[in-house]
Amino acid sequence: MLKFGSGRKAQAAEAQKQPDPTPEPEEQENRKGILQRLRRSLSRTRAGFSGKLERLVGGKKQISPELLEELEELLIGADLGVPTTMAVIESLSAQMSRRQLKDGQCLRRALQEQLTGILRRGDHSLNFAPGRLNTVLVLGVNGSGKTTTIGKLACQLSGQGQRVLLAAADTFRAAAADQLALWARRAGADIIRHRDGADPSAVVYDAAQAARARGLDFLIIDTAGRLHTKHNLMEELKKMKRVLQKVLPEAPQETLLVLDAVTGQNALQQARAFHQALGVSALALTKLDSSARGGAIVGIVNELDIPLKLIGFGEGASDLRSFSPREFVSAFLDT
Repeated sequence: MLKFGSGRKAQAAEAQKQPDPTPEPEEQENRKGILQRLRRSLSRTRAGFSGKLERLVGGKKQISPELLEELEELLIGADLGVPTTMAVIESLSAQMSRRQLKDGQCLRRALQEQLTGILRRGDHSLNFAPGRLNTVLVLGVNGSGKTTTIGKLACQLSGQGQRVLLAAADTFRAAAADQLALWARRAGADIIRHRDGADPSAVVYDAAQAARARGLDFLIIDTAGRLHTKHNLMEELKKMKRVLQKVLPEAPQETLLVLDAVTGQNALQQARAFHQALGVSALALTKLDSSARGGAIVGIVNELDIPLKLIGFGEGASDLRSFSPREFVSAFLDT
């Protein structure tokens, strides 16, 4: 189930202080299934990291600086990135100096809390609220799973009784609008599309006007997948956002960047460029399958301070879930 909330800064700050709430029995059972899927999805990362971690700390009765150096290499190899790895190791070193890391199990628990603390930053509920038009501007490079994520989100929103309009502003990729139209029919959502090669900002303008005139609940905008290194294409995205805000001054409620879990550290470069250009407010991590390298998301959240809100497992409409930091780290470390 997707988590919705107001997304206010006060709530975000409070979310950093509070542990994950204890779920109801039915939700606990549902989470068990999600955790099992996460474990399968992160199998590549876990095989390359958790097994080595166990060999490194398993049965250790004393934690040494040399052991932490080896752990540092493991974290970098798991795609956390150098700055995040160094921050984690410095914290663990401080705990070691205070004699808080008595053995290998203590170290493993401390590492789990460190990673969970990073991923818990910010408000993980989507910034959607009833009684207003909620607008989502969706970004990402080609092949990231952007359009599929939009389709899944539309299906889930429609299934909750929300009235949704999709904007096919990816006018350059062959059959992109056709793919989005298939999802629109599946979700029972409306769609605004122009001819192939049309000005994407014109699609955004027409969709914003239509969503407002029809009194809809959600407008979700698909943008053309583009390399984050292409300056002209990034400038075009900025134009689309300006056009959107001319019609709907408070839009978008979410600027959602979709990242492919398989890309590892390259995802950080993507996130940095998109965030600098448009101010990304939320992340979605897709393709959490057997080839995923999910550790990079820890570095992205730590360095850019953007909350991860959605994770995608597969192609089904229900294969899009709200993100739980503790479940993710538990699957990552195989605890």
